[in-house]
Amino acid sequence: MKLKGKYIKYLIPAIVLIILAIFFTREESEIGKPRDYAEIKKSKVLRVVTEYNSLSYYVDGDTISGFQYELINAFAKDKGLRLEITPEMSFDKRLEGLSNGKFDIIAYNIPVTTELKDSILLTTPIILNKQVLVQRKAGKGNPAFIKSQLDLAHKILHVEKGSPSILRIKNLSNEIGEAIYIKEVEKYGSEQLMALVAHGNISYAVCDQSIALASIDSFPQLDIHTDISFTQFYSWGVSKHSPVLLDTLNSWLKEFTKSEEYKRIYKKYYKG
Repeated sequence: MKLKGKYIKYLIPAIVLIILAIFFTREESEIGKPRDYAEIKKSKVLRVVTEYNSLSYYVDGDTISGFQYELINAFAKDKGLRLEITPEMSFDKRLEGLSNGKFDIIAYNIPVTTELKDSILLTTPIILNKQVLVQRKAGKGNPAFIKSQLDLAHKILHVEKGSPSILRIKNLSNEIGEAIYIKEVEKYGSEQLMALVAHGNISYAVCDQSIALASIDSFPQLDIHTDISFTQFYSWGVSKHSPVLLDTLNSWLKEFTKSEEYKRIYKKYYKG
């Protein structure tokens, strides 16, 4: 009996480990590849990633707000899906999560560029936007104020990790014929980069104009009037393995963006 008890003592942990291994293997297999709309509908859960900021998605007490949140939440409700939303500051990690099936949709303003079209599927455009330079206002305390894109030569611009603005900055460097240095920041989003510039921790950052406009009242010492890119369409992104999800989103967006509800959401978060 003592011998049996000894074996049972070691057998139970072994069984537990086998069960856990099966569970995590199953979980990894589910997360290992992107899902299309049929799988999402069957699971009744929509997994979405966005950036945490006062324009896209934020939590205030027990209230969740943000343009991207309200829009994707309206889609989820219309399709009878439970929304699981994850804030992620790194654009690279959003793309990685999309490719490995951790996320179904990147609900964030993604510029419609040829390069991004090669790696993900982009929805019908949702808004117009552009990228701007964030710097401290001109004055005695800031002799390095950038008045035009030509002044960006040999300057260091801080951007989110993997930001689509990196390609635009590289193209701009070629256009002016001078090097522009890029510093990618993994843990901070646009609002945090603006705060770093405002407090003098860094000199320059590049952000979406929409976020810069939404946050500028909190940083009166900043200037956001120098354009880095031209005005272009911005969309959401899904995996190239999710064409039906893309079609479903596009059909819904085409109708919803004509509605009074969309106009209400847009006016709530965007100035002008």
